[in-house]
Formats: sequence, C-alpha cells, structure tokens
Amino acid sequence: MGKLRDQMLVDLQLSGAKPRTQKTYLREAENLAKYFHKSPEELGEDELKEYLLYLMKERHLSEGTFRFYVAGLKFLYRKTLKREWAVEKIRYPRAKRKLPVVLDLTEVESLFSVTKNLKHKTILMMTYSSGLRASETASLKLTDIDSKRMMVRVSQGKGGKDRYSILSQRALEHLRQYWRKYHPTEWLFEGAKKDDHITTHSIQLMFYAAKKRAGIRKPASVHTLRHSFATHLIEAGTSLHHVQMLLGHRSPTTTTVYLHVSRLNLAQVISPLDRAAQQIS
Repeated sequence: MGKLRDQMLVDLQLSGAKPRTQKTYLREAENLAKYFHKSPEELGEDELKEYLLYLMKERHLSEGTFRFYVAGLKFLYRKTLKREWAVEKIRYPRAKRKLPVVLDLTEVESLFSVTKNLKHKTILMMTYSSGLRASETASLKLTDIDSKRMMVRVSQGKGGKDRYSILSQRALEHLRQYWRKYHPTEWLFEGAKKDDHITTHSIQLMFYAAKKRAGIRKPASVHTLRHSFATHLIEAGTSLHHVQMLLGHRSPTTTTVYLHVSRLNLAQVISPLDRAAQQIS
C-alpha cells in the first residue's frame, strides 16, 4: 500500500493530525491490508465489519483503543479513498461514562514527600498544580513559564489548542531550584537526548514509582493529578467556567464530571444511618 499510504499521510498532515495520530492511523490501515492480503481500495463495508469484529472479539482491544482504530479507518475511506459509503454505516459502542479517580490533598502531598529526586518532584508538582496532561508537561519550554503573571502557557494541547493555566508559587520555587541544578536550555524538562524533551512514558513511570512508595492503592495514573487538580479547585469554590478554561475543555459538559466527584455539594449531607443514631441518643 505504498502509494495509498503516501496519499493518506499527506491527507493526515493537511488535516493537522498530530504525529502520534498519523502513525496510528497509518499502521491500522496497513494492518487492515495485511489481514485480507488486499489493498483497502479493494475492500468494502462487509470486510470492514469483519475486521472490526476481529479487533473487538479476538484482539480484545480496550474501548478507547478500538474507537481510535475505527476513527483511523474512517479517515482512510472518507478522506483518502473518497468512499464515504463504505463506512457510513459503521458504528461502535458509545463510550461509557466513568467517573475519574481523584486523590485527596493528603495523598497528593504524600506523592511529593516520597519523591526525593528534584527533577521528578518538580515534574509531578507542575503536572498537578497547573492541571496538565503528561504530554503537556513533557513539552513545556522555558519560555512557557511566566513568573510575572504567574501563568503557564500550554502550546498545542489536545485538539491543537493553546491555553494558559495557573502557576503555583510553590511550584515556581521548585522550578527555580530545579533550574539552578539542571540549567535546561530550551525544553523545561529535557529527556535522555539534550535536544529533546522528556517522554510521556518517563513521567508515567515517575508517577507509578511515587504512588508505590506513598502506599496509594487507588487505581490512579499520572492523569489522575489533572483530575485531582480540577476537583480540588471546584471544592475550593472555583467556578466551573474557570476550571473549564484552565483545563482547556471545549465544552462545559466535559468539565461537569468533576461536580460528581467533588465533595462540595455533599459536605452538608448526613447519612441516614448517622441521623438515626443521633435521634436514638
């Protein structure tokens, strides 16, 4: 699928797809061709449905990965092959609405206290205190830190959008200590190669190591720091609109999920079990 692959790559680049998305979509188009030993140009709706059932039933892909792969194949047929009819009836399960895991403030503090490496602590602190995705923390540049306005500029976040988030005074103090020790030049957090930034995978490993040392048993990932940031802001009385802006959510509906995990509206609610005990006493 050499020529077709080249055409699809051009279409992906013109659409503004990120390198990771380009790589995944191209790989899945190639996997489709390998599965049938035919070019996708020779395949239709029935073959696509058969392949998607194979991904779901035999490869047991996670829901998110499955939806991502379907999106890649739909891009191939809609944009590159101009064959909308082949995918217009392709459906996949709706995403299940799951409440995010949230750490309380003491658990967040325990993560920092058990992390002795200054670089690792600063990375985790920045991720939490500004509500960043791991990929956004990884790609921060020195010029993104505005200590005068106490803001952090997030360049090309999810959806290719720029935004500003808040800069914590405490995080800034750690950033200054970090800078004096490591002297980064362009990327705030340099990776193994000095001319490149740290990887998202490395940040994930830092988090899991800290979580283990802190004895936190919740099914938390580094993204949990972002969820916790949003929830703690709402519990502190920050408006949903401001939290939406800080997180870079396109729709306020996405941000409302944090109302469901916040204790703000439940703080005054007493369990009927406790109320019954009070009446008896």
